[in-house]
Amino acid sequence: MPIADREPFDSTGILRDEKSGRYERTLLQALAKQFPNVDSALAEIARLSAVLTLPKGTVHVISDIHGEDKKLRHVINNASGTLRPLVERLFQDQMPPHEFAEFLTLIFYPAEVTERLSQTLTDPDELRSFAQKTLRNQLKLVRVLASGYSLKRAMQVFPPEYANLFAEMLHEPSNERGREFTDAIVDELLRCDRALHLIHITGRLIRNLAIYELIIGGDCWDRGPRGDRVVDYLRDQPNVSFIWGNHDAAWLGAGLGHEALICHVLRVSLRYRRLGQLDEGYSIPLTPLEHLVRTAYADDPAVHFMPKSSGMRSDVIVSRMQKAIAIMQFKLEGQMIARHPEWGIDHRRLLHHIDLKRGTIHVDGTEYSLRDTYLPTFDAESPYELTPQEELCMARLKHSFLHSQKLGEHLRYLVSHGSMYLRRDAHLIFHGCIPCSSSGEFLPMPIHGEWLCGRELFDAIDREIARAIELRDQPHLDLLWYLWSGPRSPLFGKDRITTLERDFIEDKTPHHETKDPYFALIHEAWFCEKVLTEFGVDPQQGLIVNGHVPVKIDADESPLKRSGKAISIDGAFSEAYGDHGYTLVLGPEKTILAKHHHFESVEVAVRDGIDIVPSVDEIRHWSPPRRMADTERGEQFRCDIEMLERLIQLYRNNELRQDL
Repeated sequence: MPIADREPFDSTGILRDEKSGRYERTLLQALAKQFPNVDSALAEIARLSAVLTLPKGTVHVISDIHGEDKKLRHVINNASGTLRPLVERLFQDQMPPHEFAEFLTLIFYPAEVTERLSQTLTDPDELRSFAQKTLRNQLKLVRVLASGYSLKRAMQVFPPEYANLFAEMLHEPSNERGREFTDAIVDELLRCDRALHLIHITGRLIRNLAIYELIIGGDCWDRGPRGDRVVDYLRDQPNVSFIWGNHDAAWLGAGLGHEALICHVLRVSLRYRRLGQLDEGYSIPLTPLEHLVRTAYADDPAVHFMPKSSGMRSDVIVSRMQKAIAIMQFKLEGQMIARHPEWGIDHRRLLHHIDLKRGTIHVDGTEYSLRDTYLPTFDAESPYELTPQEELCMARLKHSFLHSQKLGEHLRYLVSHGSMYLRRDAHLIFHGCIPCSSSGEFLPMPIHGEWLCGRELFDAIDREIARAIELRDQPHLDLLWYLWSGPRSPLFGKDRITTLERDFIEDKTPHHETKDPYFALIHEAWFCEKVLTEFGVDPQQGLIVNGHVPVKIDADESPLKRSGKAISIDGAFSEAYGDHGYTLVLGPEKTILAKHHHFESVEVAVRDGIDIVPSVDEIRHWSPPRRMADTERGEQFRCDIEMLERLIQLYRNNELRQDL
């Protein structure tokens, strides 16, 4: 009987359902190409079983970066402060203080330090001596860090061009033969003028080995100077996972051509004068908007729209541009809200409540005075229609966003690496909240006419974000706007966003935004246990990890909630928010929270050896230390072992032919 016609059996010999059996056979036939006989499959099972005994990899979780690329780079370079203690333990007693400080700076900034040395270290003998000593110390650090990795995993982290060389250097003998081994490498690379290059990439390898996985808890853009450089730097890291934040959803929608979100990201960029990420980073010129304000807003002082910082463009021009794009945003949002009565937010269409003659606006039935009534593009008869000038401006801006190659690359990268939530080592990580009532019942959000809540909602949003970048149709793009600021959005977590009120009403009463009850309920253990159970995490050991809402560090607010089962890691990373920041470090023995402070600049760090030495608090202690077997990765390895065992059964039953 032909192999394809045989009845499918599982590894226990039990006849399986015909359809599922055929599906499984197809998977096993594909697996057989990688493991063509019993011995190769057994060897892989043995390797995976051994990997399960290794210490779990150290996971670093950073949230709400908000464009602070330089600070992010240093936090990653020093592994959130965890790399320095290891370097101190291995080398501080073996080096003079100045030499140790220089070695630390080299570890944190290998590219900058080796570039400087290439200009100053010109004597061949001095260069050889430096390269030999430095490389030996670096390799000692690499061996310690790599000892927690399988060789296969370590090889994936090694720079591809030097992977075999690093594999050899991992096994360098510790005796005189080992010294000769390293010296031979240095001499050959010196001959080719590549010794400093090897020191550079070895320094980068140390950083990459120190962080097994980097998880970004959302919000790469806005407030800080260069969201584009944040994503650029993340793309250079070897193992990054990404969780969607509401600011990321806004940039995704803008990059896909959603007009209201284009206006929003431009307005925020103008407010904080973060224009470099637009023109230099994404090749998005502001010329169309500047032309609009030089005509329609030529006499507008726009005093309430002054940018938060100074720059090359005049403050008045930037303030007029911010005001003009804000008016366009309010118009376009009004059109969109009218398209979606199911959202139940028609009360947030405010432009038709403006009375320019009286200088007032009605919000929630209350009349307020407008502090700015110069609205040259506003027509009370059709308040939500763009003027011809605005339409032309919008068309040109939209073309720039849609045709920005780099922005498109960044968004595709985030979609391919992103998700609404992650589970890591009994930690449930997501950006904002789970919409709920004051009694803790999960509340639904509409997804294309279907009302979903809890984990089902998060999973559906994951699917819809992937479809948005593929389909780019209006319903999916509008959903991205709702994720940015809708009242039931788990990425937003407020009843409204009061941009118009803050811009145009002096009275602060209508500025208030009410937080979702979730943010109060995570202080309660029972509610946290309910959330953890909903997402398949052990409710007794589990910890909810959120960003989104900055911890008021200056007011001594604790990031760990009273329940002991939830923690906020938005430490106001951006200078515009407070210039602190947290990293949650999930290690084999403990979970720690590292609190960062102000970072001056890369240049000062390299020149003066300045480091951000965080304060550290222990959040969880694991006894015994956690192994790969205890992680989600370990679950995958066990599934792989099960599939390999089934493959072996087919080989032994001669249902699949071995390659002998």
